[in-house]
Amino acid sequence: MTDTAIEAHGLTKRYGRRRALDDCAFRLPLGRVCAVVGPNGAGKSTLLSLAAGLDRPSGGALSVLGTSPALARPRVAYVAQDKPLYPQLTIADTLRTGAELNPGRWDMSVAERVVGAGNLDPGARVRTLSGGQRTRVALALALAKRAELLLLDEPMADLDPLARHQLMGTLMAEAAEHGTTVVMSSHIVGELADACDHLLLVSGGRIRLGGGIDDLVTAHALVTGARPATDLSRHTVIESRATGRGVSALIRPEGPLDPGWAVEEPSLEELLLAHLRTPDAPPLLTPSTTATSRPGVPA
Repeated sequence: MTDTAIEAHGLTKRYGRRRALDDCAFRLPLGRVCAVVGPNGAGKSTLLSLAAGLDRPSGGALSVLGTSPALARPRVAYVAQDKPLYPQLTIADTLRTGAELNPGRWDMSVAERVVGAGNLDPGARVRTLSGGQRTRVALALALAKRAELLLLDEPMADLDPLARHQLMGTLMAEAAEHGTTVVMSSHIVGELADACDHLLLVSGGRIRLGGGIDDLVTAHALVTGARPATDLSRHTVIESRATGRGVSALIRPEGPLDPGWAVEEPSLEELLLAHLRTPDAPPLLTPSTTATSRPGVPA
């Protein structure tokens, strides 16, 4: 038994001369709904693919559910960004194939409920489906597997707002009922703030922020005032901007602030954008997300 869904130590993945991941170290506790965010090419899809056991790292160690990604694969469901499905199969055949490939874990009622909510014809062939309809079928397969860990790479990108809201509700309800750990990459910050309780910010192939969303937000402060930015020198300044005659800054306070500053809690969007605009800002991983000192399980 383990209380850790994913743990990485010095995790590196190279494609030729390019490093998609570079010496990543983090821990994701079980039972979290984790958002993986970052710019295009930051390494988000690579991280999910490695955790799914579909690729091998170039260096470091990665454990999934307390073992190697390959051994954990029967307990993991993965939906890739391009939602690969067999185009010649019907929806019904696709669901039956899922059941045959996952004996003992499959819940056909969940798959049929997700597909039925989209008014899809079970006899329709996958090749005739729109991008959003293919997404619904792929998520039906993932949820019906009753996996302990769901890895979802941009799962809602093809859906209209109403379908996205409905499927996100279904996903969160299933995760809450069964204690499933969900790791989901997305560019839709509002979607993440409403659904996720944990965050991994990937930039430049490394983990820049990691921890509970509430913990990360409260560790920062958005300050504005007329004082020069040097007055913040004893604090960790993530980003500082001139605003007319004053200055606005996102900081990690290291003690009391001077009374001349107006202080408010940043939104998740303000926090993420400031860190993305300032790639050299010091990283922050909360204690629950810091990798342990043990070497982990080689991938």
